[in-house]
Amino acid sequence: MIRNEQYIKSLFQLPPGAKTTAHGWVKTRRDSKGVHFIQINDGSCFADLQIVMDAGVAPAEEIAKVSTGACIQVSGTIVESPGKGQAVELRGEVLEVLGAAAPETYALQKKKHNLQTLRELGHFRPRSNTFGAVFRVRNALSFAIHKFFQERGFLYVHAPILTTSDAEGAGAMFQVTTLDLMNLPRGPQGVDFSQDFFGRPAFLTVSGQLEAEIFALAFTNVYTFGPTFRAENSNTPRHLAEFWMIEPEMAFCDLEGNQDLAEEFLQYLIAYVMHNCRQDLEFFNQRYDPNLLATLENVVSNKFARVPYTDAVQILEKSGKQWEFPVHWGADLQSEHERFLTEETFRKPVIVTDYPREIKAFYMRENEGGKTVRAMDVLAPGIGEIIGGSQREERLDVLVGKIRAQGLDESHYWWYLDLRRYGSVPHAGFGLGFERMMMYVTGMKNIRDVIPFPRTPGHAEF
Repeated sequence: MIRNEQYIKSLFQLPPGAKTTAHGWVKTRRDSKGVHFIQINDGSCFADLQIVMDAGVAPAEEIAKVSTGACIQVSGTIVESPGKGQAVELRGEVLEVLGAAAPETYALQKKKHNLQTLRELGHFRPRSNTFGAVFRVRNALSFAIHKFFQERGFLYVHAPILTTSDAEGAGAMFQVTTLDLMNLPRGPQGVDFSQDFFGRPAFLTVSGQLEAEIFALAFTNVYTFGPTFRAENSNTPRHLAEFWMIEPEMAFCDLEGNQDLAEEFLQYLIAYVMHNCRQDLEFFNQRYDPNLLATLENVVSNKFARVPYTDAVQILEKSGKQWEFPVHWGADLQSEHERFLTEETFRKPVIVTDYPREIKAFYMRENEGGKTVRAMDVLAPGIGEIIGGSQREERLDVLVGKIRAQGLDESHYWWYLDLRRYGSVPHAGFGLGFERMMMYVTGMKNIRDVIPFPRTPGHAEF
């Protein structure tokens, strides 16, 4: 059995003279004056490993198979590199081609491919420089999320993927059924879902928040991190049908504590990625967003501004700007407003709180007077809203009134109301879209380019 105990990332730390074996996929091969120069990468880091092999060391028929995309194994000696860009290289002594790649048909040749082309090559795009960097950052960011919460004593909860609840009553859910769509059972009210697998309509989840509240009222601090689904027929660069959400929930927590955690969370994640994926971020800064590193440093090094919605609206109204979406109290803030607050007014991240009740979800706690709720949106320079959250409504009578006022079916939330009947407590939480965060830390402009297998209208490959 072949098992690679060494990664290219670690080979760069070996001293000259060390014997080792390297595995990887060929980026390029060039031949010059009786020497073969081969660049390989195994995905462990942004940098390629250069292999230098004298002509005749390996059979000519084996060298002929070393083309872009081929997978090879090379044993040899680490030596100092006279070239620029790397401190060491591998002097090859034994070469084995593990998997050839016919150059006349291999789709990912050594040239620049646009991102749309690479999306159509989803099975090969992880081998490209851009997507190698994207998915290393995604891996590091995923680990940092768990590390952050585990270090603070949060319980990781696996929220259900199949659900009978529309968390916010927003609709646009994927229905799941075992019924024969060509021969649906009928009843007096239409389709007879009592014959379906669950005996009632079921859907793919749009959020794990409500289920997280169940666990927060038993374990105090919990978080979910899993896939969510929206059946919105949208083809914008900011929408996916399948995406991942992080949703912490804290008992004995108010809006102030919620803001504190959200700020600490964002700064921790960005600092972690900047420390552990520096080469990848420098690539994005050079290739995709020349302000990326400065933007991320701004978030990490500054205390977030905090401003009530009413004050934010006044700032926008007095700005003298002509807005595409007019500003007035009671209207939701749009991306142009959010970016003005973060990039021109405060020049750092901003947390806007206490939004009008009518534009927020039913579960958010009402402030005195009933006009506003204890909601918060964390706005970041360069993107706008990146986190949304609130203190939850823990008072049974108020929550029931809001469910009825929004025309939701009270019976669907019987268990949610039970949490208020038995042992209710002030609690709060927020949601962070993982792909939105990925776009922010990489500077990528299309959400399809930060998830391994994007699901969008008309597209569900793999």
